[in-house]
Amino acid sequence: MNEPLVWSTYALVAIAIILVAIDIVALWVLARGAPYIPTKAEGVERILSLVEKRPNMRAVDIGSGDGRIVIALAKTGIESHGYEINPVLVQLSRKKIREANLEHLAQIHWKDLWKTNFSRYDVVTLFGVGYIMKRLEKKLQRELKPGSQVISLGFQFPTWPLKEKNGGLYIYIK
Repeated sequence: MNEPLVWSTYALVAIAIILVAIDIVALWVLARGAPYIPTKAEGVERILSLVEKRPNMRAVDIGSGDGRIVIALAKTGIESHGYEINPVLVQLSRKKIREANLEHLAQIHWKDLWKTNFSRYDVVTLFGVGYIMKRLEKKLQRELKPGSQVISLGFQFPTWPLKEKNGGLYIYIK
């Protein structure tokens, strides 16, 4: 038996299995929400400038990616939470929060947004994509308390009246 050929075959099979697993995870994540596209620093600053800050408020970033918006909100003193379905991004975000010493103000939750109740938040930030916006609009309209602010980067809700449009940011009030 040719041992190098056998090991080469095993290696190729292992690589194929890993690639198929990556494809399955990627499709699963895309089916549940938006792809990971980091918000640029100037976009984060614009979001911060639009948040209507009040004492004891709580903010949430839906699909928090690497945690940059959660961390930026926490740095202003706002209790901030992020919900992310990608476990690698959850761990990266948590590491960045620890490095910034913001564990007392910022948390990242590894949880599906569709299985999360957002009623305890005063501000919601998100980067959605067209195919989830109708369903997400209904969910947030049902769960958020009156006066809650929603800032959507890039995509509008289909029927929720806009309070303001600021570049690619859409601002809504419940």
